[in-house]
Amino acid sequence: MTSTRKAALLAALTLAVTLLAVDGTVLALAMPALTTDLGASATQVLWIGDVYSFALAGLLISMGTLADRIGRRRLLLLGATGFGAASVLAALAPSAGWLIAARVLLGVAGATLMPSTLSIVRNVFTEPAERTRAIAIWSAGTAGGAALGPLIGGALLEHYWWGSVFLINVPVMLLVLAGVATLVPESRNPSPGRFDPLSAVLSVAAVVPLVWAVKHTDSAFALVAVVIGGAAGVWFVRRQRTLRTPLVDITLFARPAFAGTVLVSLIAIFAFSGLLFFFSQYLQLVRGYSPLRAGLWELPATIASMLVAVVAARVILRLGVGRTLAAALLVTAAGFAVLAVAEGATGYAALATALVLIGAGIGITFTAATDAVLSTVPRERAGAASAISEMSYELGVALGIALLGTLQTTLYRAGLPDLSALSVTTRSAVADSLAAASQALAGTGATGSAILAAARDAFAHGMQVTSMIAAALLLLSGAIAWKVIPSRPHLDR
Repeated sequence: MTSTRKAALLAALTLAVTLLAVDGTVLALAMPALTTDLGASATQVLWIGDVYSFALAGLLISMGTLADRIGRRRLLLLGATGFGAASVLAALAPSAGWLIAARVLLGVAGATLMPSTLSIVRNVFTEPAERTRAIAIWSAGTAGGAALGPLIGGALLEHYWWGSVFLINVPVMLLVLAGVATLVPESRNPSPGRFDPLSAVLSVAAVVPLVWAVKHTDSAFALVAVVIGGAAGVWFVRRQRTLRTPLVDITLFARPAFAGTVLVSLIAIFAFSGLLFFFSQYLQLVRGYSPLRAGLWELPATIASMLVAVVAARVILRLGVGRTLAAALLVTAAGFAVLAVAEGATGYAALATALVLIGAGIGITFTAATDAVLSTVPRERAGAASAISEMSYELGVALGIALLGTLQTTLYRAGLPDLSALSVTTRSAVADSLAAASQALAGTGATGSAILAAARDAFAHGMQVTSMIAAALLLLSGAIAWKVIPSRPHLDR
């Protein structure tokens, strides 16, 4: 395959994962409008937001293995078609129930796309340095899409109805389909063995309850969900050890490069997503930026994570994976430390500096981690390995938002002033969140303004503490990377 054809193929694959990342973050801005338009209840709003990640996370392992068996190109074409069709259903949803069903279909289709694209990269780009550069570009698309979500959503919602954030997926998926159909060669595991349906069911039963539990830590059923997910997980692991052709090769975790990279990735995305989920709120609610301006002000992280794709391969080949990961995580930790200081100061320069450090560090981290995972497995098992890598990402996102989010909320409430002068309804709104406080205290005079200013200070202080905790977690993951993950170049040779 010529270098030009490979570049076009990589562009199509990167476009697919960029769209998936955009879809994961763009919905938050549309929630107020679609809630009003569809008359969604509070429970339905939660399901609209959560059911996509439930379906995606629950099916990643099964779809990754399925790609190895039936063909990665074929599954990618099916997934892209399904994602486009589900996007139309979501955009035209006449009711909240319809939208929830469409979000389930989006999650199912998304689960086929993520491991398929990455495993195709592993099979097409076989030379280590070339593969590392390709993974760097693929990772930049993922990171860029997550940050572009609020920016695209803000721009669309200023001019169009909420369904536009879903409908924009259709022309992009048509481009992906055209690119994959004409450029991507078919590849599969030549000896896939028998597919075990019970293992597929157990993988879903293990992941979905755990993801639900970390998203609903305040629910009385969270502990029950953890027990169910844990029991299914133990059964799943035991079954894989007895099967001749397991859904997940448990022996992969005996390799330090593989197990260490999965753990480091989980910790890193936990710290990264858990904090930055609230950073957009900080920009809008504390600094007073519009959604579109907040998206623009977050761009330094996106640009930095994309630019490091140019040097990531060179750094990894020079230092080796372990040392590269450790150094990148150290840079990211420094960025969060700077962010902690900047969140308590005025002006934008310090924030921009912090975002550049975070973006550059995370960009190299994801590239090195993904390269390490794929380098340690045979080409025919690329789909299954990619699914495990993506699974750690999804769990890290869910855990980070739930646990660091809970900490942020606790610190915010602890920093609030005396609210006894407010009515019971207003007091409850202020204690619930800064967003609710901003609405409840609007136009309430000098007393309300003073309390709102104190609430903003409490939120900013919570962000500072959480930023330092994220920095500490990243330092820990860097130490693990240095100690556990081998640094010799070309791990697959």
